Amino acid sequence: MAATAVRYLRSVGAATTAEQPAAPLEALPRPDLRAVRDDERLPVDPAEFRRVLGHFASGVTVVTARDADGPAGFACQSFASLSLDPPLVAFMVARTSTTWPRIARAGAFCVNILGAGQDALCRGFAVSGADKFAGVAYEDAPATGSPLLDSVPAWVDCRVHAVHTGGDHLIVVGRVEALGAAAEGEPLLFHRGVFGRFSR
Repeated sequence: MAATAVRYLRSVGAATTAEQPAAPLEALPRPDLRAVRDDERLPVDPAEFRRVLGHFASGVTVVTARDADGPAGFACQSFASLSLDPPLVAFMVARTSTTWPRIARAGAFCVNILGAGQDALCRGFAVSGADKFAGVAYEDAPATGSPLLDSVPAWVDCRVHAVHTGGDHLIVVGRVEALGAAAEGEPLLFHRGVFGRFSR
């Protein structure tokens, strides 16, 4: 946009302060996020960390977006509401995720909250490198156009509000633009490595 304005000013003979292109900015060095030095023992064994935290039951979502290459998505259980005013939600994604860069480019995403019986759908989006949308019906979410999967009991349509580092993950904050839920439906739960249902 700025380059177009400069070309126009030059074409009409007006002075411009952008005669010389600005020097390219150098990328900042990637920060060292380790809390433990390489020669120190980790304070907690990773396998034990995973085993203990697996006792925390969570819901399951599929976070989707659409970039220039088409729809993208991944299964995510680390999702939570964050703020009521303004309406914010958050999810965590591994820094090694190949889907996250596509969501970041899109600048928007839809959180599809899965219901009981949708564990196969979750497994499909947990596979890396596959065509995750093969045979999956969806429509455009109303605010961002991100894929809204058919038959999910609830969904939250967001724009990326902020991204924070959190060790080997990123903490993505989304500002809610639209949302909706079915009148009825039981959640899909994940506990100690297996899917389950809520029983009253």
